[in-house]
Amino acid sequence: MIEQAGSALAKARADFFVALNKDVHVRDVSGAMSNSDSNNETSKAIADLIAQQTGFGKCKKRPDGQTLGDLFEGHVSRFIESVFPKLRHLRPGTWRFPAPGNRKSAGFFEFEQYAHLKELNELVKTSRRIQASLGNDYVIAPDIVVVRDPPTDAEINAHEMIVDATTGALASLRADLGAKPFFHASISCKWTLRSDRAQNARSEALNLIRNRKGRAPHIAVVTAEPLPSRIASLALGTGDLDCVYHFALPELRSALSGHTRGDSKELLEIMIEGKRLKDISDLPLDLAV
Repeated sequence: MIEQAGSALAKARADFFVALNKDVHVRDVSGAMSNSDSNNETSKAIADLIAQQTGFGKCKKRPDGQTLGDLFEGHVSRFIESVFPKLRHLRPGTWRFPAPGNRKSAGFFEFEQYAHLKELNELVKTSRRIQASLGNDYVIAPDIVVVRDPPTDAEINAHEMIVDATTGALASLRADLGAKPFFHASISCKWTLRSDRAQNARSEALNLIRNRKGRAPHIAVVTAEPLPSRIASLALGTGDLDCVYHFALPELRSALSGHTRGDSKELLEIMIEGKRLKDISDLPLDLAV
């Protein structure tokens, strides 16, 4: 079982599992963990070894995938919200974590990097021909969003006169000149990974990169997938995702340490050493970069 430790990050991680084990990280009456593939013995074995280290809840019937995904998203969001604000001395600013109802569709167009898409979206609505040509692939609805509100000129000039009415007038930072909230991070949550879910995460990431004006947000995926081969389908390679974060990476590593399939362990180490896979506890710190 994960024990409470001294640091705020360790405590938050322990609290994350306490909450997760109530409704998401559960074992059904068949003995299979909810993050395992019930048709794959290796998946079930690894998931079980992780559960022995982190604890788990019990249920009669495994919740459906959509329910697990929504609950997992909520737990990850609360974990980030509990830790990231503590890093304001490293990443100053006014930070927000919009709820799902406030970040879909129209809300997405209010971010500084994507505000220009609002006009395009209105144009698409006026013509079926344009709809057929463009579709709506430019509209992204991430699972978890981290937003930074732009500072006022008074905040920028708090210690000395840095900006005035004539200089820095086109910068994206200044609230007094109409700067919009900045889309700092997009975090996609995948309780498990299948080929279609991995592809969805990549497509979302590429849309965020291609359609932005300005700096790209942090783009990450959090998963509880136990099979390294499936994690690798998303984690390996560069150019779209910053990194993949596992909900229990040390426990997964430990589970594989005595596993008979050495290729799984080797693949996991390749992803870790290549900085393509990290633990969920690393995510708030990486968001402060």
